[in-house]
Amino acid sequence: MLPALCSLFTALSCVSGVTVVTQKPPVLTVTKGETTTMHCNLGTVTNYAAYWYKQVPGEAPQHVIRHHHSWSSPNYGSGFSSPKFTSTCSSNSDCSVIISNVEVGDSAVYYCSTWDGSASETVFGQGTKLIVTDSAVPADVLTIFPPSSEELKSNKATLVCLASDMFSAFADVHWLLGGKAVSSGVTTGSAAQQANKKFRLSSYLTIERSEWDKDKAITCEVSAASKATTKEIKKSECSD
Repeated sequence: MLPALCSLFTALSCVSGVTVVTQKPPVLTVTKGETTTMHCNLGTVTNYAAYWYKQVPGEAPQHVIRHHHSWSSPNYGSGFSSPKFTSTCSSNSDCSVIISNVEVGDSAVYYCSTWDGSASETVFGQGTKLIVTDSAVPADVLTIFPPSSEELKSNKATLVCLASDMFSAFADVHWLLGGKAVSSGVTTGSAAQQANKKFRLSSYLTIERSEWDKDKAITCEVSAASKATTKEIKKSECSD
């Protein structure tokens, strides 16, 4: 079942079925040490348990917890346990998962699912993205790579901003050209896990060669885990 789950979560899509699983909120940003709650409504399903999965970008999903409204306590997936993870059900179809004393490593997308007996299939919610911030986390390491000489011949210039050693898999990337924010021509990929369990991601800015030749300061800013890190580059500072 795991390969199917991986494929499903990577696509960030929901299996169609008679019932609709709804999660809220879509995004949660909390500070390290706090307690946070994610909610799930199972729709028309009332006889089956709510399952919760945690997925960090670049990793396989992990089964966190399973709870049925008639149970006095939930069941746990490998590596997860009380009191850090708990679950409650306020009705036959409304269940929540509570994470206590959150850590940066708890940052992930959490998916709720259930079994739809009438459709004979598992149905997933859209996911809740949990972002845990920590002011004590070291800043990310940024590197900006200038455009290649070959690309410049086509009158285009693509710069690459590589953020590495990030403690969180979720980050916001902003580019500035001559001190002004720019969004056109920006493409940012998903974070990937490094061998040291930290994360890295790449963002690309494509501009006209004429803009690059003006020798304006080009800045990449990455915000992750409450830390903002910037790196600047100019044509005149690059070797030919």
